[in-house]
Amino acid sequence: MKTYLIIVLLGIFWNAHSQGEKAIRIRNFNTENGIALRDFDPVSYFKGSRPVKGTQKFKYDYEGITYYFANNENLEEFKKSPAKYEPAYGGWCAYHIGLDGTRVKVDPTTFKIIDGKVYLFHNFNGKNMLMAWNKNEKKLKEAAEENWIKKMH
Repeated sequence: MKTYLIIVLLGIFWNAHSQGEKAIRIRNFNTENGIALRDFDPVSYFKGSRPVKGTQKFKYDYEGITYYFANNENLEEFKKSPAKYEPAYGGWCAYHIGLDGTRVKVDPTTFKIIDGKVYLFHNFNGKNMLMAWNKNEKKLKEAAEENWIKKMH
C-alpha cells in the first residue's frame, strides 16, 4: 500500500511539474494568435534562402506552441526533431535578448542560422537588428544565453 501511495504521489508531482514547465514555456514564447513564427514554417528556414508561410492545414502543437507548415513533409520532419527547428529565445529578437534581455517583436524573414539554430531579429522602420548582431555576435550570443535563462523563469 505504501509503495502504491508513493507511486501515485510521484505521478501527481511529476504531472504538476510538467504542467508548470509547459505554462512557463507558453508564457515565454513569441506567438501571435497562439501561432509561433507568425505562421512561417520552421523547417523552411533550413530549406532555402527564405522561409515560407505554413497553413492551418498542416499545423502541429509541440508542448503548447502551435506551428504551421507549408506541407506534410516539413511537418513530419519537425516531429522527428522539434527542438532543432524551434527558434532561439522563444522567437524573440536575439539582438535585444543579448543586449538587455528585453523581448522585442521580430520580422520572421530577418534571421540567421547559427550552429543549426534559427535566430530571429527585429527589422522595422530602418532598424535591422541582424546587422547590429553581426557586429558583435559572439558577445551578444553569450549574453543572450544568460539573459534568456534568467528571463525564462
